[in-house]
Amino acid sequence: MGHILAIDQGTTSSRAIIFDASMQITASAQEEFPQHYPSSGWVEHDPEDLWSSTIRTCREAIEKAGLSASDIAAIGITNQRETALVWERSTGKPIHNAIVWQDRRTAEICRELHDAGNEETVAGITGLLLDPYFSGTKVKWILDTVEGARERAKAGELLFGTVDSYLIWHLTGGTVHATDATNACRTMLYDIREGCWSETICDMLGIPLSMLPEVRDSAADFGKTRSDLFGTEIPILGVAGDQQAATVGQACFKPGMLKSTYGTGCFALLNTGETPITSGHRLLTTIAYQLDGTPTYALEGSIFVAGAVVQWLRDSLKLVPDAAGSQTLAETADPSQEVLLVPAFTGLGAPHWDPNARGAMFGLTRNTGPAEFARAALESVGYQTRDLLEAMHADWEEADGGPTLRVDGGMSASDYAMQFLADILGAPVDRPRITETTALGAAWLAGMKAGTYPGMKEFSENWVLDREFKPQVSQAEIDRKYARWKTAVEAVRSVG
Repeated sequence: MGHILAIDQGTTSSRAIIFDASMQITASAQEEFPQHYPSSGWVEHDPEDLWSSTIRTCREAIEKAGLSASDIAAIGITNQRETALVWERSTGKPIHNAIVWQDRRTAEICRELHDAGNEETVAGITGLLLDPYFSGTKVKWILDTVEGARERAKAGELLFGTVDSYLIWHLTGGTVHATDATNACRTMLYDIREGCWSETICDMLGIPLSMLPEVRDSAADFGKTRSDLFGTEIPILGVAGDQQAATVGQACFKPGMLKSTYGTGCFALLNTGETPITSGHRLLTTIAYQLDGTPTYALEGSIFVAGAVVQWLRDSLKLVPDAAGSQTLAETADPSQEVLLVPAFTGLGAPHWDPNARGAMFGLTRNTGPAEFARAALESVGYQTRDLLEAMHADWEEADGGPTLRVDGGMSASDYAMQFLADILGAPVDRPRITETTALGAAWLAGMKAGTYPGMKEFSENWVLDREFKPQVSQAEIDRKYARWKTAVEAVRSVG
């Protein structure tokens, strides 16, 4: 009973990772699933793919580890956030595909709410902006679009949940409809100060409160799995949205600690303690984690395109055979060419929040080639991260001077990208030995609740550095490069 099963249900794949009693990885399994793009700017998942790939990877990981379900003390779940599902209470059958966090179909709904003067109300209650990114307007769209859905919702026949809720409902055979505070706070329906669903926002969007899951701590009892799934019941004791789980996995428990995760996008979270900080620079006020009924807050900035820019090099431009090839290619770039890429492929995230901006390359010459494209792609992530940190420092004086940035996610494996990040930030960048921090965070929440893992203090002390990247460029050079970047960003915003 000394093992913890972490479910990491992501945007492009589902993973299951077994951690042993020492929080070391014993086995893992991963399965990609299809993305669906029914219209321009629309992104969907088949809910059955989310569920079936999760179960298959869990079974595979348990088998690889040579364990049985009785050896698993608890399950921790981490998930892609903001993705919205609506399903039948009686059958569990979805009434529409899952609408993914990247989806922009509700932009017009957001504009109408903004024009009606609702943005300040939404931000004050939820800490979020009026943007299609969040779940609330997705639910409204489903209820408005699927025939009979709104009437069925009012009659109590339909349930809404983010991916964690959907998995919990199915894992427990429909006996538990719950979420945790970190996922609830990303729906644009949750009052982050009062710690409850907002009737004001739900009324604004026409979403019945009866559809919504119960909100629990990030380490809490979320029920037990059906015995037929794995051979015996396993308690679900930890839940956190992926970026908050990474914050926990990075042991960013003290106010002022900062982490940035580089996956498809990039998400930076700054722990601000028990006080929610209202951003004056269009960052999000969010819940980093909630333990023993007390939320710890964070400022968050989201970049839409981080690792996705490497996928663009690989899949669209065919310049590299794999992600690792981008670093190799970038290192051969001509140092005399200063090519900039602003990867606003789906608009710009924080702190700009400009859905109409579009990507562009700057500084091209006749000699510009694949190597310069690769270098510009990797460096774009560093520039965007600095945009986020500049806004965080402006919002919260206690963050001035810039703490060390802890990094994780697939792109953090690139020494080139991380060194440029340290250079452009003018601050150290620390990469941990365990970069699977999202799954580790979910595992620690569940293991701590189960009594298998230590408390916060000892867990923090076990954080181990793999490599620290220190700035190697002069401040004058940093300032010159960043000024060019800001000019480029303004250009894509003006012509987007």
